Amino acid sequence: MHTDLAVQEIINQFSFTDNHADNNYFSAIRQLVERRNQEHTPEEKNQWQQGIDQVYDLLRDEMLTNSNAPTNPVKFGTSGWRGILGKDLFIRSVAFVTAAILDLYREAETNQDIRAALGVAGFSEMQERGCVVGFDNRFGGPLLALAAMNVLAANTIKIFYAGEATTGILSASVLECNAAFSINLTPSHNPLEYGGFKYNAADAGPAAPVLTDRITSRAREIISAGASPLIPDGLDLQRPLAELDNVVPENALLSWQQLVRRNKEVHGVDYDRLLSDFAADPEIVIGVDSVHGASRDYIQPLFNTPRTDRLFGLRNTPDPTFDGIAPEPSSTNMQPIMAALRQRKEPFKVGAIIDPDGDRIRFTDGTTEISMNQFGAMAYHYLHEIKGKKGMVAKTVATSNLANAVAEALGEEVFEPKVGFKEFKPVLGRALVFFEESDGISIIGHTPEKDAYIGLLLALDMVFTLRKNLGDYLAEIEQQYGPFYPAKDGVTVSSQGAELKASLAGLEKYSTGTEVHIGSSVKKIADVITIDGRKMIFEDGSWLMIRPSGTEPKVRFYVEARDPAETDLLVQSAKSMLAEIGLLT
Repeated sequence: MHTDLAVQEIINQFSFTDNHADNNYFSAIRQLVERRNQEHTPEEKNQWQQGIDQVYDLLRDEMLTNSNAPTNPVKFGTSGWRGILGKDLFIRSVAFVTAAILDLYREAETNQDIRAALGVAGFSEMQERGCVVGFDNRFGGPLLALAAMNVLAANTIKIFYAGEATTGILSASVLECNAAFSINLTPSHNPLEYGGFKYNAADAGPAAPVLTDRITSRAREIISAGASPLIPDGLDLQRPLAELDNVVPENALLSWQQLVRRNKEVHGVDYDRLLSDFAADPEIVIGVDSVHGASRDYIQPLFNTPRTDRLFGLRNTPDPTFDGIAPEPSSTNMQPIMAALRQRKEPFKVGAIIDPDGDRIRFTDGTTEISMNQFGAMAYHYLHEIKGKKGMVAKTVATSNLANAVAEALGEEVFEPKVGFKEFKPVLGRALVFFEESDGISIIGHTPEKDAYIGLLLALDMVFTLRKNLGDYLAEIEQQYGPFYPAKDGVTVSSQGAELKASLAGLEKYSTGTEVHIGSSVKKIADVITIDGRKMIFEDGSWLMIRPSGTEPKVRFYVEARDPAETDLLVQSAKSMLAEIGLLT
């Protein structure tokens, strides 16, 4: 079959009616991407790409014209609202959610709890201080951002427009511009069919539950009514940017750089020294895989666009399909950057993979893969022992206990909340490092939002100061404080929300003192932590944890062994527990 006919056959299979709601555009895109990736000649690849572009044109029309309610009700989870582009996130739904956020500032004038969480006294102060707006590389980002900005402009709110940007630098923009809040159109590391809407208040961190709960309920009310007083009748949600009032171009990277420089004495990271050291040192190479995300345009400027091949990038071209991969800093996705670094002759190597909105990062030196479970503990040890900073460490409950062992030996506290970066708010300014197992990190004196770039600078600082690769530094820490072997996995389930939580209540039988078969051995549960799902800690310090996802119909589980041979056994035990309560067949 000729390629053009094969392309059209796939499109017709999933796009067979004039009603967008009946069509499954992303199934078509996935098949077209798979076929494109199988071709060998540029001409054939281009034919499949034209098919992909054709389906995206249909999706664009759906995003512009969809007047239905989102297929799945709006819900702000641990990091904003996520849903399927065209079905959940489209021009009208994003406008309504923006209106729901603006309602918070009216309510703040009479509600002290909301006022405190917003960090803004009311609507007029919010109008004056304004909103930072940006998006990642997802398809339709500019369309969705324009819808939000038209609602902001209609309410005479100052707009700092950053365009395509990462979550970390947008957070810095809020602080440096003294903005009231930010809107970031991104679903972070979710697959290509997802869109997302992140809202940060004046502290530049993920919004507190008192705000996200209110946004969820108010957005649903507005969607049900089909109107909001904050969206004038007949408002053109795609009125061009040039026609909007009160729009200020925002260089978000410059704001980020200013913040890092200003707080040098707080966190000890000397940005300018690192830039000059890197430019002058032929013994170090840096490689960054941006998985086609927003970071692809920022890595070179982050390092002052050095004239050297010792800073290189992988997957640094625009592609909203992410070349068909799941765009996350996973072990599988780490392999290209590890292979590239192994070919380099420089003795010191810093490699990283960054997710599409730049809030997650995983490291390698070409030989050792270093997830945030290890790097967070390394960062804490480095700031405390090498930089001489004193203070606690903060980590989510699903994270490795390596950082706990380091903190205990140093006589420092550990703050261990449930999953979600917003849970670190109580210890901001006190914790030297705060991180979560899903590869997010920030440090004292920086933004309260997870940020891949500050992690990258910290990794570089370690290598320059210690004159050793990250894997060697990790080996020294593990030798001193003990080895830990974490892993994680997840399964898709048919239920979500209250129904899923009710099913997971079946795990309560695994209480303190219960014996659990792990492979051929039996372990006794020494402690149970229930602040986020169920974390069962065994007498030897190994553990497994099961929790529902806050953004998808999934159950996630996390394990940590003290013997590497037991890691997979703990994963199998977690799956067995889920099977026992009927969530796995």
